[in-house]
Amino acid sequence: MSAMIEVQVTQVRQLTPVVREFSFAAVDGVLPGFSCGSHVQVLLPTAERTLRNAYSLLGDPRQNGIYRIAVRLQEASRGGSRYLHEQVKVGDRLHIGVPSNLFALHSQARHHILLAGGIGITPFMAYLAELQASGASFELHYAYRSGLTDAYADELRERLGERFHGYDAAAGQRLACAGLLRDKPLGSHLYVCGPQRLLNEIRTLAETQGWSAGRVHWEAFAAPEPGQPFSVELARSGQRLQVPGDHSLLEALEAAGVDVPNLCRGGVCGQCTTRYLSGEVEHRDHYLDEQQRGEALMPCVSRGGCSGTLLLDL
Repeated sequence: MSAMIEVQVTQVRQLTPVVREFSFAAVDGVLPGFSCGSHVQVLLPTAERTLRNAYSLLGDPRQNGIYRIAVRLQEASRGGSRYLHEQVKVGDRLHIGVPSNLFALHSQARHHILLAGGIGITPFMAYLAELQASGASFELHYAYRSGLTDAYADELRERLGERFHGYDAAAGQRLACAGLLRDKPLGSHLYVCGPQRLLNEIRTLAETQGWSAGRVHWEAFAAPEPGQPFSVELARSGQRLQVPGDHSLLEALEAAGVDVPNLCRGGVCGQCTTRYLSGEVEHRDHYLDEQQRGEALMPCVSRGGCSGTLLLDL
């Protein structure tokens, strides 16, 4: 990621005990415009290493000058969310990447169904600004736990009225996904952001009920899961690397000065797809098909086997 922007933290808001919102302004010049569904990578210089985490941009894309993100404190944090929650304060400076959009609204949709689970509400905050401004047909379904993961729930309930559908797990309310997809208007598109289990359930249900893949849009930003350490060799340079269990292959390559294009860092976009020549691969992405996995991997999430060396075409 070559283009970087230095920003200053202008506001910090604690939305719930585990969700904190940050506002950024450019230190020099102005921030680039963005479209709803965009995200930025934020560089987080923790004590152990510098992490690059992706966060959705909140707010109305037509209002320039300020970026906002909301971050949930993860129990099994690798350090990124904890760094933001415990160390970052107003006046601090950070570096971020330019906005990228892998989760845009579909321009031909006649009706938009937004489904958020917990912190998955974040990309929809910008969606809602766009949908309301254009007078589009939409509905929002938001599953959360009150007092913990219900960031923006009260605001959205008041703002959206009957188009807001909330499901509070603390009150025993459960989102009935199967019913949500039935009898929808012609031209409806579904957008989902939240935990992986929710995405898996919705995608399976949509396929079962005859929704075409082009009408189901989803996004998940998740830190790479840890695994066993493994060895890597770069075929073109002969360089050998050791990837620790709590580092991704992409992070190990970046630490060694190997530039690999990337956007989502979560195994979804395919930007970092890399060819490998030999070795055992544990594929964890949501992008490559089985045939592609025979010769390529996504280093943001995939790992090599603990026995032998993974040989990359780099």
